[in-house]
Amino acid sequence: MTTSSWTDFRTAEPDFADTVRRRFAQYEHHVLATLRKDGSPRLTGLEIDFWEDEPHLGMMPNSRKALDLRRDPRFSVHANPGPGSDLADGDVRISGRAVEITDPAVLARFIDERTPPEPFHLFRVEPTEVVRVGLEGGDTIVISTWRPGRPLRTLRRGNDEGTVSEDR
Repeated sequence: MTTSSWTDFRTAEPDFADTVRRRFAQYEHHVLATLRKDGSPRLTGLEIDFWEDEPHLGMMPNSRKALDLRRDPRFSVHANPGPGSDLADGDVRISGRAVEITDPAVLARFIDERTPPEPFHLFRVEPTEVVRVGLEGGDTIVISTWRPGRPLRTLRRGNDEGTVSEDR
């Protein structure tokens, strides 16, 4: 699994990174997928915080999701689609590694700027894949995918006989 920083992603694809960030900003709560000890998925709600222009995941101490990430840092976080959503703004998710921040100075700065309930765990996101699925023209599904070291890939799938086109 090749990881990267959010800064790398934003540098490579600034417009796409802005689109993803705006989509997460539309709602406060999102869905996090982590891996349990037995390898099965665990889905839980959480907030994603773009602190210092990087996505961060904050969690209650020793919550199941925090313990999952400490054991296996792989995750995927899916933006809340909203009530009765037609996904006009697209459906986005970030997958990657969650790196726990333990540096007292960094945590103190976060506390000063965000005043979270304490104690807490804080994880920085290292994306391995960022995806947006949306509609274009009402009947064409557009899937945009970014992975570290690769250009943005966009597929369009139309309803007319399963038409597929790809932009690179």
